Amino acid sequence: MTSTLPLILAVDDEASNLQLLRQILQEHYRLLFAKDGARALELARQEQPSLILLDVMMPGMTGHEACRALKADPATAGIPVIFVTALSDTEDEVRGFDAGAVDYITKPVSAPIVRARVRTHLSLVRMDELKETRLQIVQRLGLAAEYKDNETGMHVIRMSHYSRLLGIAAGMSEAQADDLLHAAPMHDVGKIGIPDRILQKPGPLDKDEWAIMQSHATIGADIIGEHPHGMLKLARNIALSHHEKWDGSGYPNGLAGEQIPLEGRICAIADVFDALTSERPYKAAWPLQDAIDFLKKQRGAHFDPALVDLFIEQLPAVLAIKEKWAEEHVARAA
Repeated sequence: MTSTLPLILAVDDEASNLQLLRQILQEHYRLLFAKDGARALELARQEQPSLILLDVMMPGMTGHEACRALKADPATAGIPVIFVTALSDTEDEVRGFDAGAVDYITKPVSAPIVRARVRTHLSLVRMDELKETRLQIVQRLGLAAEYKDNETGMHVIRMSHYSRLLGIAAGMSEAQADDLLHAAPMHDVGKIGIPDRILQKPGPLDKDEWAIMQSHATIGADIIGEHPHGMLKLARNIALSHHEKWDGSGYPNGLAGEQIPLEGRICAIADVFDALTSERPYKAAWPLQDAIDFLKKQRGAHFDPALVDLFIEQLPAVLAIKEKWAEEHVARAA
C-alpha cells in the first residue's frame, strides 16, 4: 500500500528543483515539499518524514540554519538530512556535515545518485530502528522473567547499569560496555521456565527443588539460543555463567577463575549486590556496609577478586545508579 512507503521531505526555493526531485523519487516514496526553511521545520515536526533533502542557499533561513534547528529539536533530531546544493567546494561540504547532515549531493543532480543515496540512508535508518526494537524486546523479556519474583522489575535495570560501570572499569570499550548493558537484563530469563511453586516458595527449597531452580541458567541459554557474535551471544554467556563461582563451586558447569567469561563474572557481582541491597518479599534490604563486607568476604571464593576491588572503587557511581533506579522513585512516578 502507498501509505507504507517512506516519507521524504524535499526543501528548495526553486519549484523546478522540487519538480525534478518529484520525478526522480515519486515512484518509490511518498513526498512532501517546502520552499523555505521555516515551512520545512513545521512539516518535519508535524509529519515526521523518514529523510529530508535540503537545499542550502535559500532566502531567509539557510539550509545550514534549518539543519541545525532540526538537530536541536528532540522531535526531529533523528531525521537524517541530505544537502542537495550547487555549492560543491570541500569547505561547503564540511559546513554541511558540521550542521548535522549525513550526506551531500551536488547540483545538477543525477537521478541514479539521488536514488542510491536516499536508499542507502533509509536503509541505515531502518537498521537503527531494528536495533532499537531488538534491544527493547531483549529488555522486556528480561523484565518478564523478573516480574515473577520482583514487583517492579527494577532489579534488571540497576544490575545492568552496575554491570556496564564495572565493565568500563575492567577495561571494556564503550561499545562493549553498551552491549553488556543491553545483554545483562537477560541474565535470569530462564526463570520463565521455573514453576511458580518453586520460584515463589516462601521457605527454603529442598534438594530436588533447588536442582530445578538451578536449571534456570541452562533454560535461559536455550531461550536466547546460539549466536556467532554480538549482544545476543553476550546475553547467552551471561545467562549461562552468572551463577558460576570463582572457586569452581557454582553452577551449572562448575567453571572456575577465568574459565568463567568476563561478562558472567561482572554480572555475578552486579546481580548479588543489587539482590542484597534491595527489599524482597522474603527479606529486608541489607545495609550498604553489610553488602560491601559480603563482597569482600567472597573475594576469591564466589567472586573474581580483582572485579570486587574495582566495583568497590566505583561505589559513588554505583550508589548514584541505585538512587536513580530506586523502587520508591518508580512507585512515585507511576
